[in-house]
Amino acid sequence: MDAEIAFDFSPVLKIYKSGRIERLMGETTVPPSSDPQNGVVSKDVIHSHENNLSVRIYLPEKAVTDGQKLPLLVYFHGGGFIIETAFSPTYHNFVTAAVSASDCVAVSVDYRRAPEHPISVPFDDSWTALKWVFTHISGSGQEDWLNKHADFSKVILSGDSAGANIVHHMAMRAAKEKLSPDLNDTGISGIILVHPYFWSKTPIDDKDIKDETSRMKIDSIWKMASPDSKDGSNDPLINVVKSESVDLSGLGCGKVLVMVAEKDALARQGWGYAAKLEKSGWEGEVEVVESEGEEHVFHLTKPTCDKALEAMHKFSRFIKGDK
Repeated sequence: MDAEIAFDFSPVLKIYKSGRIERLMGETTVPPSSDPQNGVVSKDVIHSHENNLSVRIYLPEKAVTDGQKLPLLVYFHGGGFIIETAFSPTYHNFVTAAVSASDCVAVSVDYRRAPEHPISVPFDDSWTALKWVFTHISGSGQEDWLNKHADFSKVILSGDSAGANIVHHMAMRAAKEKLSPDLNDTGISGIILVHPYFWSKTPIDDKDIKDETSRMKIDSIWKMASPDSKDGSNDPLINVVKSESVDLSGLGCGKVLVMVAEKDALARQGWGYAAKLEKSGWEGEVEVVESEGEEHVFHLTKPTCDKALEAMHKFSRFIKGDK
Protein backbone atom coordinates (compact mmCIF):
# COMPACT_ATOMS: atom_id res chain seq x y z
CA MET A 1 0.00 0.00 0.00
CA ASP A 2 2.81 2.41 0.88
CA ALA A 3 4.33 1.98 -2.59
CA GLU A 4 1.06 2.61 -4.45
CA ILE A 5 0.73 6.17 -5.73
CA ALA A 6 -2.66 7.82 -5.40
CA PHE A 7 -1.62 11.13 -6.94
CA ASP A 8 1.51 11.90 -8.95
CA PHE A 9 2.24 15.58 -9.32
CA SER A 10 5.90 15.27 -10.29
CA PRO A 11 8.20 17.13 -10.08
CA VAL A 12 6.45 18.69 -7.07
CA LEU A 13 5.19 15.78 -4.96
CA LYS A 14 3.64 12.35 -4.84
CA ILE A 15 0.81 11.26 -2.55
CA TYR A 16 0.63 7.55 -1.76
CA LYS A 17 -2.50 5.53 -1.00
CA SER A 18 -1.18 5.04 2.51
CA GLY A 19 -1.43 8.81 3.00
CA ARG A 20 2.34 9.36 2.89
CA ILE A 21 3.46 12.57 1.20
CA GLU A 22 6.72 12.61 -0.76
CA ARG A 23 7.82 16.13 -1.62
CA LEU A 24 10.22 16.10 -4.55
CA MET A 25 11.46 19.68 -4.21
CA GLY A 26 11.79 22.46 -1.67
CA GLU A 27 12.76 20.21 1.23
CA THR A 28 16.45 21.15 1.53
CA THR A 29 17.16 23.59 4.35
CA VAL A 30 20.09 25.78 5.29
CA PRO A 31 20.92 27.09 8.76
CA PRO A 32 20.83 30.74 9.75
CA SER A 33 24.18 32.48 9.86
CA SER A 34 25.87 34.56 12.55
CA ASP A 35 28.67 35.11 10.02
CA PRO A 36 27.55 37.89 7.68
CA GLN A 37 26.31 36.83 4.25
CA ASN A 38 26.19 39.80 1.91
CA GLY A 39 26.44 41.96 5.03
CA VAL A 40 23.45 40.22 6.67
CA VAL A 41 23.19 38.01 9.76
CA SER A 42 20.27 35.74 10.59
CA LYS A 43 18.81 33.55 13.32
CA ASP A 44 15.79 31.31 13.93
CA VAL A 45 13.23 31.89 16.65
CA ILE A 46 10.37 29.62 17.73
CA HIS A 47 7.31 31.81 18.20
CA SER A 48 4.74 29.06 18.81
CA HIS A 49 5.91 26.08 20.85
CA GLU A 50 2.41 24.62 20.66
CA ASN A 51 2.69 24.04 16.90
CA ASN A 52 6.51 24.18 16.66
CA LEU A 53 6.37 27.24 14.40
CA SER A 54 9.48 29.31 13.72
CA VAL A 55 10.55 32.41 11.88
CA ARG A 56 13.95 33.34 10.50
CA ILE A 57 15.02 36.91 11.33
CA TYR A 58 17.51 38.85 9.21
CA LEU A 59 19.46 41.95 10.17
CA PRO A 60 22.13 44.04 8.42
CA GLU A 61 25.35 43.39 10.35
CA LYS A 62 26.05 47.12 10.76
CA ALA A 63 22.73 47.57 12.60
CA VAL A 64 23.96 45.29 15.40
CA THR A 65 26.43 47.95 16.53
CA ASP A 66 24.79 51.23 15.51
CA GLY A 67 21.34 50.52 17.00
CA GLN A 68 19.57 52.05 14.01
CA LYS A 69 15.82 51.58 13.51
CA LEU A 70 15.07 50.10 10.09
CA PRO A 71 11.99 49.30 7.99
CA LEU A 72 10.52 45.89 8.78
CA LEU A 73 9.83 43.36 6.02
CA VAL A 74 7.65 40.35 6.87
CA TYR A 75 8.00 37.72 4.13
CA PHE A 76 5.81 34.71 3.34
CA HIS A 77 7.30 32.02 1.09
CA GLY A 78 5.60 30.54 -1.96
CA GLY A 79 5.18 26.97 -3.14
CA GLY A 80 1.45 26.55 -3.71
CA PHE A 81 0.87 26.19 0.06
CA ILE A 82 2.42 22.73 -0.43
CA ILE A 83 6.21 22.87 -0.90
CA GLU A 84 9.16 25.03 0.22
CA THR A 85 9.89 26.49 3.64
CA ALA A 86 11.26 29.71 5.06
CA PHE A 87 14.53 27.82 5.62
CA SER A 88 15.19 26.56 2.07
CA PRO A 89 18.26 27.85 0.21
CA THR A 90 15.94 29.58 -2.27
CA TYR A 91 14.22 31.72 0.35
CA HIS A 92 17.21 32.16 2.64
CA ASN A 93 19.20 33.57 -0.28
CA PHE A 94 16.35 35.74 -1.53
CA VAL A 95 15.53 37.33 1.83
CA THR A 96 19.24 37.83 2.57
CA ALA A 97 19.59 39.67 -0.75
CA ALA A 98 16.42 41.70 -0.09
CA VAL A 99 17.68 42.80 3.35
CA SER A 100 21.06 43.74 1.91
CA ALA A 101 19.47 45.75 -0.92
CA SER A 102 16.76 47.36 1.22
CA ASP A 103 18.67 48.01 4.46
CA CYS A 104 15.80 46.59 6.50
CA VAL A 105 15.04 44.02 9.19
CA ALA A 106 13.19 40.98 7.89
CA VAL A 107 11.10 38.20 9.39
CA SER A 108 10.66 35.20 7.09
CA VAL A 109 7.59 33.23 8.15
CA ASP A 110 7.28 29.47 8.09
CA TYR A 111 3.83 27.86 8.17
CA ARG A 112 2.45 24.34 8.18
CA ARG A 113 1.77 23.11 4.67
CA ALA A 114 -1.00 21.35 2.83
CA PRO A 115 -2.09 18.68 2.17
CA GLU A 116 -1.29 17.47 5.71
CA HIS A 117 -2.44 20.85 7.01
CA PRO A 118 -5.01 22.10 4.49
CA ILE A 119 -6.31 25.63 4.07
CA SER A 120 -6.95 27.53 6.33
CA VAL A 121 -3.97 26.31 8.40
CA PRO A 122 -1.32 28.18 6.34
CA PHE A 123 -3.34 31.39 6.73
CA ASP A 124 -3.89 30.87 10.45
CA ASP A 125 -0.20 30.09 11.07
CA SER A 126 0.80 33.19 9.12
CA TRP A 127 -1.56 35.35 11.17
CA THR A 128 -0.15 33.88 14.38
CA ALA A 129 3.36 34.75 13.23
CA LEU A 130 2.35 38.27 12.23
CA LYS A 131 0.70 38.88 15.59
CA TRP A 132 3.88 37.65 17.29
CA VAL A 133 5.92 40.13 15.24
CA PHE A 134 3.69 42.94 16.49
CA THR A 135 4.24 41.96 20.13
CA HIS A 136 7.54 43.82 19.68
CA ILE A 137 5.93 47.15 18.81
CA SER A 138 6.52 48.59 22.30
CA GLY A 139 10.10 47.26 22.41
CA SER A 140 9.39 44.56 24.98
CA GLY A 141 8.88 41.44 22.88
CA GLN A 142 10.67 38.10 22.90
CA GLU A 143 13.30 38.96 20.30
CA ASP A 144 15.88 41.72 20.84
CA TRP A 145 16.59 42.27 17.14
CA LEU A 146 12.97 43.32 16.62
CA ASN A 147 12.79 45.29 19.86
CA LYS A 148 15.91 47.29 19.04
CA HIS A 149 15.90 47.61 15.28
CA ALA A 150 12.39 47.29 13.78
CA ASP A 151 10.65 50.54 12.87
CA PHE A 152 6.99 49.67 13.27
CA SER A 153 5.93 52.80 11.41
CA LYS A 154 7.41 51.20 8.27
CA VAL A 155 6.09 47.63 8.02
CA ILE A 156 5.95 45.96 4.61
CA LEU A 157 4.43 42.53 3.99
CA SER A 158 5.56 40.57 0.96
CA GLY A 159 5.48 37.10 -0.52
CA ASP A 160 5.62 35.32 -3.84
CA SER A 161 3.00 33.09 -5.46
CA ALA A 162 1.04 31.43 -2.62
CA GLY A 163 2.92 33.68 -0.21
CA ALA A 164 1.56 36.72 -2.05
CA ASN A 165 -1.94 35.29 -1.67
CA ILE A 166 -1.27 35.00 2.06
CA VAL A 167 -0.06 38.62 2.17
CA HIS A 168 -3.31 39.85 0.62
CA HIS A 169 -5.36 37.98 3.21
CA MET A 170 -3.17 39.20 6.07
CA ALA A 171 -3.70 42.81 4.96
CA MET A 172 -7.45 42.26 4.70
CA ARG A 173 -7.61 40.60 8.12
CA ALA A 174 -5.47 43.31 9.74
CA ALA A 175 -8.14 45.85 8.76
CA LYS A 176 -10.72 43.87 10.73
CA GLU A 177 -8.70 42.49 13.65
CA LYS A 178 -6.03 44.50 15.44
CA LEU A 179 -2.54 43.04 15.24
CA SER A 180 -1.70 44.87 18.47
CA PRO A 181 -3.64 46.90 21.08
CA ASP A 182 -0.92 49.56 20.64
CA LEU A 183 -2.04 50.30 17.06
CA ASN A 184 -4.38 53.03 15.88
CA ASP A 185 -4.52 51.53 12.38
CA THR A 186 -3.59 48.23 10.74
CA GLY A 187 0.14 48.72 11.35
CA ILE A 188 0.91 47.77 7.73
CA SER A 189 2.41 50.48 5.53
CA GLY A 190 2.36 48.53 2.28
CA ILE A 191 2.41 45.16 0.59
CA ILE A 192 4.42 43.69 -2.29
CA LEU A 193 2.70 40.87 -4.17
CA VAL A 194 5.24 38.98 -6.27
CA HIS A 195 3.63 36.84 -9.02
CA PRO A 196 0.54 36.36 -6.81
CA TYR A 197 -1.31 33.05 -6.85
CA PHE A 198 -4.87 34.16 -7.48
CA TRP A 199 -6.98 31.98 -9.76
CA SER A 200 -10.47 31.19 -11.05
CA LYS A 201 -12.15 28.37 -12.92
CA THR A 202 -12.50 30.48 -16.05
CA PRO A 203 -10.22 33.12 -17.63
CA ILE A 204 -10.57 36.62 -16.20
CA ASP A 205 -10.02 38.44 -19.52
CA ASP A 206 -9.18 37.91 -23.19
CA LYS A 207 -5.43 37.83 -22.48
CA ASP A 208 -5.69 35.21 -19.74
CA ILE A 209 -4.42 31.69 -20.32
CA LYS A 210 -7.02 29.49 -22.02
CA ASP A 211 -5.20 26.17 -22.41
CA GLU A 212 -7.32 23.69 -20.46
CA THR A 213 -4.41 21.40 -19.51
CA SER A 214 -2.49 24.28 -17.99
CA ARG A 215 -5.57 25.61 -16.21
CA MET A 216 -6.39 22.18 -14.77
CA LYS A 217 -2.83 21.86 -13.45
CA ILE A 218 -3.15 25.13 -11.56
CA ASP A 219 -6.63 24.11 -10.38
CA SER A 220 -5.20 20.86 -9.00
CA ILE A 221 -2.68 22.70 -6.81
CA TRP A 222 -5.51 24.55 -5.11
CA LYS A 223 -7.52 21.33 -4.82
CA MET A 224 -4.57 19.71 -2.97
CA ALA A 225 -4.20 22.72 -0.71
CA SER A 226 -7.91 23.13 -0.01
CA PRO A 227 -9.62 19.76 -0.57
CA ASP A 228 -12.76 20.74 1.36
CA SER A 229 -13.44 23.89 -0.67
CA LYS A 230 -16.88 23.37 -2.18
CA ASP A 231 -16.27 26.04 -4.83
CA GLY A 232 -12.85 24.76 -5.93
CA SER A 233 -10.92 27.48 -7.75
CA ASN A 234 -13.87 29.82 -7.40
CA ASP A 235 -13.33 29.88 -3.64
CA PRO A 236 -12.93 33.56 -2.67
CA LEU A 237 -9.66 32.67 -0.92
CA ILE A 238 -8.09 31.98 -4.33
CA ASN A 239 -10.57 33.69 -6.68
CA VAL A 240 -9.81 37.12 -5.28
CA VAL A 241 -9.92 38.94 -8.62
CA LYS A 242 -12.98 37.59 -10.44
CA SER A 243 -15.24 36.81 -7.48
CA GLU A 244 -17.93 39.44 -6.99
CA SER A 245 -18.07 38.55 -3.30
CA VAL A 246 -14.51 39.84 -2.74
CA ASP A 247 -14.43 43.54 -1.83
CA LEU A 248 -10.93 45.02 -1.88
CA SER A 249 -11.91 48.47 -0.61
CA GLY A 250 -10.95 47.53 2.95
CA LEU A 251 -7.38 46.44 2.15
CA GLY A 252 -5.40 47.36 5.25
CA CYS A 253 -2.45 49.30 3.84
CA GLY A 254 -1.70 52.51 2.00
CA LYS A 255 0.41 51.31 -0.92
CA VAL A 256 0.68 48.17 -3.04
CA LEU A 257 3.29 46.95 -5.50
CA VAL A 258 2.21 44.07 -7.75
CA MET A 259 5.04 42.33 -9.59
CA VAL A 260 4.19 40.10 -12.55
CA ALA A 261 6.16 38.14 -15.16
CA GLU A 262 5.01 38.35 -18.77
CA LYS A 263 5.09 34.59 -19.47
CA ASP A 264 3.63 33.56 -16.11
CA ALA A 265 0.22 31.87 -16.32
CA LEU A 266 -0.76 33.97 -13.28
CA ALA A 267 0.24 37.32 -14.81
CA ARG A 268 -3.27 38.41 -15.78
CA GLN A 269 -4.43 37.76 -12.23
CA GLY A 270 -1.82 40.24 -10.98
CA TRP A 271 -2.92 42.88 -13.47
CA GLY A 272 -6.55 42.16 -12.64
CA TYR A 273 -5.92 42.52 -8.92
CA ALA A 274 -4.45 45.99 -9.39
CA ALA A 275 -7.33 47.05 -11.65
CA LYS A 276 -9.94 45.75 -9.21
CA LEU A 277 -8.18 47.48 -6.32
CA GLU A 278 -8.21 50.82 -8.17
CA LYS A 279 -11.93 50.49 -8.89
CA SER A 280 -12.87 49.34 -5.37
CA GLY A 281 -12.82 52.69 -3.61
CA TRP A 282 -9.62 51.82 -1.74
CA GLU A 283 -7.75 55.09 -1.23
CA GLY A 284 -4.13 53.90 -1.50
CA GLU A 285 -1.61 53.81 -4.34
CA VAL A 286 -1.06 50.71 -6.47
CA GLU A 287 1.64 50.07 -9.08
CA VAL A 288 2.22 47.09 -11.37
CA VAL A 289 5.71 46.18 -12.56
CA GLU A 290 6.07 43.54 -15.31
CA SER A 291 9.23 41.58 -16.12
CA GLU A 292 9.09 41.05 -19.87
CA GLY A 293 9.85 37.62 -21.29
CA GLU A 294 10.07 35.93 -17.87
CA GLU A 295 8.28 33.02 -16.21
CA HIS A 296 6.75 32.47 -12.77
CA VAL A 297 9.20 33.23 -9.89
CA PHE A 298 12.09 33.47 -12.34
CA HIS A 299 13.89 35.76 -9.86
CA LEU A 300 14.25 32.86 -7.43
CA THR A 301 15.78 30.49 -9.98
CA LYS A 302 17.85 33.13 -11.81
CA PRO A 303 18.61 35.68 -9.07
CA THR A 304 21.56 37.28 -10.85
CA CYS A 305 19.98 37.79 -14.27
CA ASP A 306 19.33 41.37 -15.38
CA LYS A 307 15.54 41.16 -15.01
CA ALA A 308 15.86 39.70 -11.50
CA LEU A 309 18.22 42.51 -10.50
CA GLU A 310 15.74 45.03 -11.93
CA ALA A 311 12.94 43.43 -9.92
CA MET A 312 15.04 43.51 -6.74
CA HIS A 313 15.73 47.20 -7.33
CA LYS A 314 11.97 47.92 -7.51
CA PHE A 315 11.37 45.70 -4.48
CA SER A 316 13.98 47.47 -2.36
CA ARG A 317 12.91 50.98 -3.41
CA PHE A 318 9.37 50.20 -2.29
CA ILE A 319 10.60 49.07 1.14
CA LYS A 320 12.79 52.14 1.51
CA GLY A 321 9.91 54.40 0.53
CA ASP A 322 11.76 55.75 -2.52
CA LYS A 323 9.79 56.84 -5.57
